[in-house]
Amino acid sequence: MFKRPKNRYILLLTTLLVLLIVSACGKNTDTNSDKKDTENKERVVQDANGDVTIPAKLTKIVAPYSEDALLTLGITPAYQWAIGDSVIQYLQPQLKDVPKIEWNLPVEQVVNANPDLLIFSSPSAVPDGDIEKYKKITTPFVLTEEDSKDWRKALKSVAKIVDKEDTATEKLAEYDKKAEEAKTAIHDAIGDETVAILWVIGDAYYLVEQDRHSGNAVYGDLGIKAPEFVASLPAAEATWNPISLEKIAELDADHIILVSKETETGLKTLQASSVWKGLPAVKAGNIHQMKDPSNWTITGYIANEKTIDETVEALTK
Repeated sequence: MFKRPKNRYILLLTTLLVLLIVSACGKNTDTNSDKKDTENKERVVQDANGDVTIPAKLTKIVAPYSEDALLTLGITPAYQWAIGDSVIQYLQPQLKDVPKIEWNLPVEQVVNANPDLLIFSSPSAVPDGDIEKYKKITTPFVLTEEDSKDWRKALKSVAKIVDKEDTATEKLAEYDKKAEEAKTAIHDAIGDETVAILWVIGDAYYLVEQDRHSGNAVYGDLGIKAPEFVASLPAAEATWNPISLEKIAELDADHIILVSKETETGLKTLQASSVWKGLPAVKAGNIHQMKDPSNWTITGYIANEKTIDETVEALTK
């Protein structure tokens, strides 16, 4: 006599379960539809010159010298920056099959590339300051000078352009975690010993200031102490002046990260000199050579991660 009510309860529970599933599916459909609508809409984003309407679909992006940011966000650029056959070497694992476009963006090359969007890394990166000629070909977007001086800001700006701001936030959190762990490991290994970064190219020598390129990662993010000679250098300016071989004699660092291809003529001159042989770091055997300068002479998420990895490997042996 009690079987019928029990069956009614089962029927009621089954009906409620079906309604919940249908409701959830409806919500998911609405969410996916909203997301699709957002992805297929043009957006207005402000660049260095004002408002720019970003195309709804971005299938071909050209972003000379901002490839690091695009790749960090999971986007492969349609073309990569180049000077002749020279490319950004540290990005070649991701860009080896990507065609090159000349650094000064000749109009005919941009026409042939036919991008949906052309990102300039700063106002000074626009050839001859003439943005109008590119507007006839595609949608140009010019990052600000502030972006060009801070890779984090640049990454956030590029993320806003391509609608991947959440990805940028996640990547920056991952970077900060990596840098903090590396900072601890390095301090445990060398304490407050000082480190200088010396770049050799051709017959010229450059000391990396605390606020230029890899200096931001080494001295800023990793908290490595700069030697007095480096600490006394003025803030980095647009023009990077070399130092003389004689001036290198004042380099009082405990460690020197020597950034140079083995084929540079200045490297042989340096290593054969009495100035070099008399440096404290050389006498102590604390020279750490980096044979690929590309990530040390630029800044960006991928570049800095590589710089951090190489710094940890060099200083914690």
